This record gives sequence, structure tokens and C-alpha cells, in this order.
Amino acid sequence: MERVAQIFTSFADADRADEEYYAALAPSERVEILLALVERYRSSFGEAAERFERVCRVAELDRG
Repeated sequence: MERVAQIFTSFADADRADEEYYAALAPSERVEILLALVERYRSSFGEAAERFERVCRVAELDRG
């Protein structure tokens, strides 16, 4: 995940940019971000992040 810094003129603009960024991500990319955050959290306590098993899957919704 590439880190990019941006400057906004208001909090509303920053919030809008966040919403647009996350809405543009694929579901699998969102899961990867979640797993990275969990790994960072667990490693801060000295726990083995490798023990966190992936037990989720991304499924398409029936839009019919």
C-alpha cells in the first residue's frame, strides 16, 4: 500500500476524499487493508500476527 499525503482546505473535503477512496477500492483490497491493520495491532502486543487466519471471502451480491 503506497502512502500519499494530501492537503485539504476543510475537514469536509478530507472526509469526502476518504469516502471516494474507499468506495473505489475492490472488496479484496479492503480485506487486505483490514488484515494489514490487524497485523500491525497484534504485533504491537508482541503476538504472532501469522496466527491470524483468513476466514472470510468476498461474495458478489445478487442485485436482481
